[in-house]
Amino acid sequence: MERVQELHDAPLAPLTTFRLGGPATRLLTATTDAEVIDAVREADATGTPLLIIGGGSNLVIGDAGFTGTALRIATKGFELDGTRLELAAGEVWTDAVARTVEAGLAGIECLAGIPGSAGATPIQNVGAYGQEVSATITEVIAYDRAAGETVTLANAECAFSYRHSRFKAEPDRYVVLRVRFELEDAGGLSAPVKYPETARTLGVEAGDRVPAATARETVLKLRAGKGMVLDPEDHDTWSAGSFFTNPILTDEEFAAFHARVAERLGPDAKAPAFPAGEGLTKTSAAWLIDKAGFTKGYGSGPARISTKHTLALTNRGEATTEDLLTLAREVVAGVRDAFGVTLVNEPVTVGVRL
Repeated sequence: MERVQELHDAPLAPLTTFRLGGPATRLLTATTDAEVIDAVREADATGTPLLIIGGGSNLVIGDAGFTGTALRIATKGFELDGTRLELAAGEVWTDAVARTVEAGLAGIECLAGIPGSAGATPIQNVGAYGQEVSATITEVIAYDRAAGETVTLANAECAFSYRHSRFKAEPDRYVVLRVRFELEDAGGLSAPVKYPETARTLGVEAGDRVPAATARETVLKLRAGKGMVLDPEDHDTWSAGSFFTNPILTDEEFAAFHARVAERLGPDAKAPAFPAGEGLTKTSAAWLIDKAGFTKGYGSGPARISTKHTLALTNRGEATTEDLLTLAREVVAGVRDAFGVTLVNEPVTVGVRL
């Protein structure tokens, strides 16, 4: 195995945006694809539990930590050839977005400010403000632990859906090494603006284009206003961003939900509703949380709802993972009691369950 940085009984909390979680038995930091593959192969050959860590922005690690090998992927690589972009898994995502905008390319400018690494983006099918990475990803290069080899998966093979993918469905099979994108040269303009809040803030109609740099700056301001841009001094950003996904309901489920809304909030109350495919409607987790009584800043302990956004659960500085989970469970139970909808956590949990 190539020489990689190796630590024992290593704290993992500093590697997560929550700043929570106990230590790992062993922590390896890999800076090349070969080091990543060697570390994974060694763990698999010895039957050692393996935890992959990228930017740590979508991770909730239990207070007991992780018994096994934690592998931090710190690979570097930003290659731009015309409109084709290839990123190493360890590249800082928001920095990569900034560089594509500087190059005058469109397609991921509204994904600015999202914390984490490039390798995590296809796993979660990261999306925000009207864009998802699945719209621009062409291929994902990954190490297939089942086959024991590196594979290249085309977009269609990645099984992308809302905040989901083949990689998330089979979390112990694939280790993302590189991600390839096809961006758009629109003469320095953005992709058509889709998200209503972004269009309103920009003063344009949905479908219009604006300078890509302007779209990026606007999204960064919107995110910062919700505590969704990392800032060590701001405890509202000691989070995993959106802790719950927006529920997608069948027609039958939505009708039952709509009846609960009317019963609780009055016959004229209307919940957010967005088409999500045939027979499916997406509603807003943030709206549900707020209307169930969990408003901004809710909580009296060291883990509370963000003062800027109801969808973010935060560590106020002295929290434990158990504090966080207690709050999350309270929110899930409250929303279910109020509206009959069960929220699903977006971050990956390690050694704990919601």
